[in-house]
Amino acid sequence: MYQTDLNIIAREAEEREDENYTFRSWLKMKDSKPLDRLVHEINDKVSASIDCTKCGNCCKTLVINVTQQDVISCSKHLNLTKEEFKEKYIEESQQGEMYINTIPCHFFADKKCTIYGNRFKDCRDFPHLHKPGFQGRLLGTLMHYGQCPIVYNVLEELKVRLRFR
Repeated sequence: MYQTDLNIIAREAEEREDENYTFRSWLKMKDSKPLDRLVHEINDKVSASIDCTKCGNCCKTLVINVTQQDVISCSKHLNLTKEEFKEKYIEESQQGEMYINTIPCHFFADKKCTIYGNRFKDCRDFPHLHKPGFQGRLLGTLMHYGQCPIVYNVLEELKVRLRFR
């Protein structure tokens, strides 16, 4: 029912780059609350049909943000001190923002997260389509269009439902 082949998704993302740029501009003119409701509805349906653990492309290709709570939870889970965990797995910016220090993520193996129950907040929330304020995240969402089957399918269905094409 939904497209999950990453090769097809990547190819179509290239082919639809101009269309998606126009779609982004068009969406900015829509009323945000009904748009959020529609995106949430479509996302719920698409997310229920696509098993992220069979893909894991986000774990292979994205920079993963880490919160202080993530450090506490994961270090406990791995029986490490917070300092040991940070030294081994985290890079910190001058502004104090933390990121996993490798791409792909250290904890990604066999298309699965080895710390899934304790995965980072950024990972639990990705691709952020369940959150309010979809219009404010359009650029980031479109950046993931060619990488994430959920984003791809939600946006394609959104185009149909809004009669964009």
